[in-house]
Amino acid sequence: MKILGIDPGLQICGYAVIEADRNQTKLLEAGICKTDSKKPIEKRLMQIAQDINSLLDKFNPACMAVEDLYSHYTHPKTSILMGHARGVILAAACENGIDVKSFAATKIKKSLTGNGRASKLQMQRSIKSLLGLAKVPEPADVADAIAAALCCANTI
Repeated sequence: MKILGIDPGLQICGYAVIEADRNQTKLLEAGICKTDSKKPIEKRLMQIAQDINSLLDKFNPACMAVEDLYSHYTHPKTSILMGHARGVILAAACENGIDVKSFAATKIKKSLTGNGRASKLQMQRSIKSLLGLAKVPEPADVADAIAAALCCANTI
């Protein structure tokens, strides 16, 4: 089963495609989709939608795993902007008939490390070990997308 993991963001979206079965899990591709911060938000959202649609066309995943948004009271505007990006991502999945699974960051971390408060480095090291990668996945957006996809694979 192919799973597309997404770490939503307005400027940078991390993505990862894994193929998981009962015996093994392989990372097929991982990277980032970037938008130009100088462009208006509607153009940036359209770019995200196009990038997600391209990934869905290329890999035809069975489902999409998306990290839930969390809000920090000192940065409410960031959460609102992230919500726009997440909404476009979810709409693209729906438009393509892709089932979406959402996971809280703490659930993703607990699924991979046993600790819902694991650090970024702990997560990256777990991913490296689980997938037999030569080095830890970077940047953090990519690691978060891989983690979301792996969490989804663990719940299916």
